[in-house]
Amino acid sequence: MHKLKALFLYTLPVVVMIGLIPFVQNDFVLTAVYVAFIIALLSIKSARHDFLALVFGFVAITISELFFVSTGVETFTRHTLFGLIPFWLPFLWAYAFVTIKRCLNILSR
Repeated sequence: MHKLKALFLYTLPVVVMIGLIPFVQNDFVLTAVYVAFIIALLSIKSARHDFLALVFGFVAITISELFFVSTGVETFTRHTLFGLIPFWLPFLWAYAFVTIKRCLNILSR
């Protein structure tokens, strides 16, 4: 039960961040909200390699999303980053990578 609670608490911020997307129409404001979430969440609890997961997720997903959009696999109605994807998307994915890393650590115990 302890693992289930920890998994829920780690994934809840990502669910909230996703839930904000339709309510915050300005991509730059949403990005600022995401950055504030990330700073606050990492200030509350930071584990080994969280920052590495954050940076890797940011870079890897930015490149991946740009590739997906350029090949027509994905399309976005909001495209404020390089005219292709929403500015906030790499920030959301970056924190999702941290969440995935943390959840995998819990599950491997």
